[in-house]
Amino acid sequence: MSFLPRRSLLATLALCTLAGAAAAQPAPKPIRLIVPYPPGGPLDIAARTLAAAVKDSLGTVVVDNKPGAGGNLGADLAAKAAPDGTTIVMGAVATHAINPWLFKKLPYDPIRDFTPITRVAQVPNVLVMNAEAAQRLHIASLADLVAYAKKNPGRLNYGSGGNGSAGHLAGEMFKAQAGVFMVHIPYAGGNPAQLGLLSGQVDLNFDNLATASANIKSGKLKALAVTGTRRSAALPEVPTVAEAGAKLGLAQFDVGTWFGLFAPAGLPAPELARLHKAFTAALDAPDTKARFAQLMAEPSPTTPEQFAAFVKAELAKYGPVVKASGATVD
Repeated sequence: MSFLPRRSLLATLALCTLAGAAAAQPAPKPIRLIVPYPPGGPLDIAARTLAAAVKDSLGTVVVDNKPGAGGNLGADLAAKAAPDGTTIVMGAVATHAINPWLFKKLPYDPIRDFTPITRVAQVPNVLVMNAEAAQRLHIASLADLVAYAKKNPGRLNYGSGGNGSAGHLAGEMFKAQAGVFMVHIPYAGGNPAQLGLLSGQVDLNFDNLATASANIKSGKLKALAVTGTRRSAALPEVPTVAEAGAKLGLAQFDVGTWFGLFAPAGLPAPELARLHKAFTAALDAPDTKARFAQLMAEPSPTTPEQFAAFVKAELAKYGPVVKASGATVD
């Protein structure tokens, strides 16, 4: 070392100092991504897909399933976490738009207690009839359904995964806007509701497209309309309820399943920008789009401001629907 020129010696010492400082830096703390539902569902699969996609930009993201109380348990854990960017949650239409009206006591405020990051995806729902019932009742379109229901109040029934479920509320919104009466038959979950429809126990359901698609393709179910604002790429020939029911009082009908990422309230702006950039880039990646397509989920990233406005609008939309349905959870 003593034979090195002075400049070389100083440069070597500086490099050693920088290397030592870098080595002393602690590894980034893993990000905890809470999924407030059980493993294996669409939100869980989407969360794990995104966790893998952002590994290079954000480091390790650990998906933590915390189901319970209709999603409220996991959402509340995120709401009460430190706003430092290490805890986020995959919230959904239930946790942030329906449950606040459905549950008499909610441990969090869906607006005040969260920092919206980005909407992740929307999953189309579809109005489907038992194919045999549709043929027997001569119902081939949405207009036929509304006409029959008006002439025969209470003769049609629809199933759902339970009181206050998305399918139940879609049915109540449909009844209110179309001016018809159909009997609601609640089941203990989405799968039993679909079995009830296939067996003819109920006439129609407002079902998740991913769940119903196989039976639509096989001819067991007849798709009358999708419930969002645009047609689904998976069923391009099937109109939206608003499109097919524009002259039937249904021009504003819009009910869909959505989910997105939230952090606790008070997240610093630089951390919000970092998370938003990483996750929206992941949503635009071809591999992510291909995986979401298998779930029939359509990636729909937004700015944090757009997502915040969207959540507020959804919350306002579902208030009167839940009230009209009479559904409550203690």
